Amino acid sequence: MTSSSKNITPVFDKMLTRSDKENLLSQKSICIWLTGLSGSGKSTLAIEFEKELHNRGFLVKLIDGDNVRTGINKNLGFSEEDRNENIRRIAEINKLFIENGIITINSFVSPTNNLRDLVKDIVGATDYYLVYVNASLSVCEQRDVKGLYAKARKGEISDFTGISAPFDVPNNAFLEINTSESDLNTSVNILLSKFIPIIELQKENEKL
Repeated sequence: MTSSSKNITPVFDKMLTRSDKENLLSQKSICIWLTGLSGSGKSTLAIEFEKELHNRGFLVKLIDGDNVRTGINKNLGFSEEDRNENIRRIAEINKLFIENGIITINSFVSPTNNLRDLVKDIVGATDYYLVYVNASLSVCEQRDVKGLYAKARKGEISDFTGISAPFDVPNNAFLEINTSESDLNTSVNILLSKFIPIIELQKENEKL
């Protein structure tokens, strides 16, 4: 069987470039990837961070684990193969947004270093910023807003990260935020202080 890929000819040389889009938006597009246990505060932090960047005039897209599983990845289950495919697709979506000058904020457990490395390889190391949202397992269980830990403890959910499946502490995260020690406002301000200098991009006529 002849691979259909042999009949594909990507066209890039006549298209607008990423720099064209970034200059239009006056921002540098990057992938900000929040990883951590369920209940660590990833989604809450990501939502508030997105709002603050938006209020400052940045074009941002928030991609959240539960949301993508009701849309583009609704056909995937929770086997290891499907979880890998879930993250691979999300990384490719990030790449498309970045090529269009848009900043992405991602909130995913992504429990292993191999999965995070997959994202970095697809997105590109220079555009990938890993943020470890750290909270102890006991704190996450106390929060348990979705009731998932209780179900996992009863054996109703198999391969649940932190209980019956491992979570790798990230290697070389760009930033670590401990939500057990810092409140939401403090955590958001830490993100703003780290990322605004990276994503701000002056237009050429403003440099003169």
